[in-house]
Amino acid sequence: MTANRRDQFDIAVIGLGYIGLPTAAFFASTGLQVFGYDINADRIATIARGKVPFVEPGFDELLKTVVESRSLSVGTELEPADVYIISVPTPLSSDKSVDPSYVFEAAKSIAPRLRGDELVILESTSPPGLSEQVAEVLISERSDLMLTPGQAKSIYVAHAPERVLPGKIMEEMTTNARIVGGINPESATRAKALYERFCTSDVLVTDARTAEMAKLTENAFRDVNIAFANELSIVCDDLGIDVWELIRLANRHPRVSILQPGPGVGGHCIAVDPWFIVDSSPDHARLIKTSRLVNDSKPDYVLAKINKALTNLPQSTTAANIGILGITFKPDIDDIRESPALRITQQVALANPEAKIKVVEPNLENLPHQLQALSNVQLCTLEATLQDSDVLVVLVDHSEFRAAHEKIASHGNLVDTRGLSSSK
Repeated sequence: MTANRRDQFDIAVIGLGYIGLPTAAFFASTGLQVFGYDINADRIATIARGKVPFVEPGFDELLKTVVESRSLSVGTELEPADVYIISVPTPLSSDKSVDPSYVFEAAKSIAPRLRGDELVILESTSPPGLSEQVAEVLISERSDLMLTPGQAKSIYVAHAPERVLPGKIMEEMTTNARIVGGINPESATRAKALYERFCTSDVLVTDARTAEMAKLTENAFRDVNIAFANELSIVCDDLGIDVWELIRLANRHPRVSILQPGPGVGGHCIAVDPWFIVDSSPDHARLIKTSRLVNDSKPDYVLAKINKALTNLPQSTTAANIGILGITFKPDIDDIRESPALRITQQVALANPEAKIKVVEPNLENLPHQLQALSNVQLCTLEATLQDSDVLVVLVDHSEFRAAHEKIASHGNLVDTRGLSSSK
């Protein structure tokens, strides 16, 4: 379906997920005619009604406006455009290598529609060199085109990694500095001019490989620092020290800023992007790889703590009530991508089939499919869960849980991965 068919759109965005759809809407809000393409027909139907298919505070009004004004049209068949923005997944394979197949398929879908002089921008998180590979795919599909700037049949390819935080996209899409990198200077210049249409901060120009590495570096930096906090929490458990009090005290030093530990690392970026660097330079990314392993192993450590709490129950307890607070990957959003809390909950339910798993997740109306398939898991209210749980597990510090931290802290059999029970 196509809401507003045209001969040529200004921009076509391929992939209408957490980043692609806001990108399309922001460009449409500047007066450009934007076409959004996705293979998910249900998602397209939702967007065509002006509805947001995920939770993002404040975004619903912008989307409704650009859809009703027809500056944003959507469909399941790609339309021709002057600019193509690829915003599709780049998942990890089972061996932690990058799978670029979605990106290459997107490039192949663009190729037949090219006439020359188009700009193709890769927004998908990319290992260094993927933008150049996209250019090669386009040229291999269309031997009549070239990558020589200034020629009539030349096309231009750039990378523009997103740098926004889910839950704050309405603010950060415009105010965060943007990095654009071209496979040649002309490609970068064109990309810079495009993003300056809605970016109020600096649009920083570099080459494509550096732009690709910049996004990975930002998230690897975070991952390394979270790994320090997570490892510190395990050390403190071993030594009988309140890690949250320790961090508060250590952070009073003017040059120390330790992050908060948790049950692991989730989300599509921090939990994934460092592996792109490891995959690109496996012999040298030693600290980055170790940090990934530390954070990936934290859910198993939390599972061991939950199992220990279950063994503390009276022998007369035949079917334990296990309360789980939070299954999203971070507080106050509905995003479950790579969520360690979701993984832990699923493992607890599978390992304890006789137990009743009560999940409190204020940001989801329904359990995700991973948990719906388990008969011993149900969504519950916070109040009921606090009253009935034999073991209470804090996995995400949603604002609703922080407000009830005193009640949570008073639970007699608590596994707290987010510090809500810390008394200091």
